[in-house]
Amino acid sequence: MPSQSLLPPAQTAVAARLLADAEASLDRDTRRVRRCLRRLATLIDAAAAPDADDAADAPEADPRSIVRGGLAPWQVRRATAHVDAHLGETIAVADLAAAAKLSSGHFCRAFKVTTGRTPHAFVVERRLERAKRLMLETDEPLSQVAARCGLSDQAHLTRLFRRHLGATPLTWRRTWREAG
Repeated sequence: MPSQSLLPPAQTAVAARLLADAEASLDRDTRRVRRCLRRLATLIDAAAAPDADDAADAPEADPRSIVRGGLAPWQVRRATAHVDAHLGETIAVADLAAAAKLSSGHFCRAFKVTTGRTPHAFVVERRLERAKRLMLETDEPLSQVAARCGLSDQAHLTRLFRRHLGATPLTWRRTWREAG
């Protein structure tokens, strides 16, 4: 069974980068290590705290939780919520940028700094996560799973599965059903 992360997928890359930076600076710059660890603690605290509807739109009070050149936590939450709400549809970068109240170009750069991947890669990852969940929880044909995940057809789902998981959806589904 795969291990579960304490952090949401959008912030796992940020946490990994902070840990790597802290480890690299350990012998030379203890102040930098402390800063990295404080930001990591803030990231973990934010992930552990329940999201309130009011707080989702308000900027965070702690400026250390914002990655320099990246998105504020409320912008990440809004973009992630938009992706999750519209996975079955076409998701335009302009819509994600509007949810974060930024221009498309600035949003793409800031999103990559914050999450470690492009908005498109993030959407593909979310679609694959939903496809895996649907394949385990339902007996729907793969063509319907692909459509519910916003993919054009079963062949598109198969290509993405092979590229990202190294197996076809059918093989993956059989393996995980037998294991579970």
